[in-house]
Amino acid sequence: MDLEELRTLLARHARPDAATPVDGVLVSKVDRSDAPEPATTGTVLAVIAQGTKRLAVGDRVLEYGAGQYLVASVDLPVTGQFLRVGPDRPALGFGLVLEPSDIAELLLLAGPGDVPRAGGSAASALAVCDAPDELLDAVVRLLRLLDRPRDRAVLAPLIKREILWRVMTGEQGGTVRQLGLADSGLSHVARAVAWIRSHYAEPFRVEDLARRCGMSQSAFYRNFQAVTAMSPLRFQKQIRLQEARLLLATRPGDITGVAHHVGYDSPSQFSREYRRQFGTPPSRDAARLRLDAPGAPAPGAPAPGAPAPVVSSHQVDVAAVRRGNVSGDRYGRHT
Repeated sequence: MDLEELRTLLARHARPDAATPVDGVLVSKVDRSDAPEPATTGTVLAVIAQGTKRLAVGDRVLEYGAGQYLVASVDLPVTGQFLRVGPDRPALGFGLVLEPSDIAELLLLAGPGDVPRAGGSAASALAVCDAPDELLDAVVRLLRLLDRPRDRAVLAPLIKREILWRVMTGEQGGTVRQLGLADSGLSHVARAVAWIRSHYAEPFRVEDLARRCGMSQSAFYRNFQAVTAMSPLRFQKQIRLQEARLLLATRPGDITGVAHHVGYDSPSQFSREYRRQFGTPPSRDAARLRLDAPGAPAPGAPAPGAPAPVVSSHQVDVAAVRRGNVSGDRYGRHT
């Protein structure tokens, strides 16, 4: 399918926060290729119409471009970067937040044999493949409704369901369908991920978390590794460091306090792991974040009070996902 109309619609409706009048639908435009930035994916379908995105999660690296889509079925910490984009050729993308309740409803409506059988083990939470014409056509029809307010309230929910169905029955459908199954391996891991996010500063034992999720320790560890591409403890460390970076944007002079807040007893260990993750010590990164913040004063100018946290071109997606209305990957943006 020709992507020209999709590109035109995305370019016309892109906003800095990626939000649209249709709940859960995002439109993204990025015109510069920044250094890799940490973020979280959200649970999202992200379709690229122009540009290329590279994501690293754990030991895996995914790259997807025009005419392809990414599915993120668990909210994972990732590092993302746009490649080969610029003001004359920005990255353009569409995103749809994946809600487990919507997936479960479609699974209940489907007849016997309408969807493939689920596999026995949890699939990776991130997957990329080519977008079929049927999916791209539905995305274009949904975006046309942004110019038709009278039709939007009635038709947008129907087309969103169609898009979801196309993905559920497509090449990466197994990953998406597990979101709607309360007892799937992915759902168990998603519960563990949510618990770690809410309690990231607390120590935990893997066997206790496995018991909380209703799985044996070996099955839990195997499924967690398959879905997130990292161990539970490594996942917790990624979340701690990302939360620390957000805090340092507003508390640049309190490295020790931030370290303790996110669960580190040793500030020196925190500094080592922070530098390993972000490539620079926390004090230096905090100074850069402060200078890069919107409305930040020029060097030497008086500071007008506490600056707002920095939101990078990738992290816009994260903030929007947590508000519940946009994708976590910037091509849904989020991811």
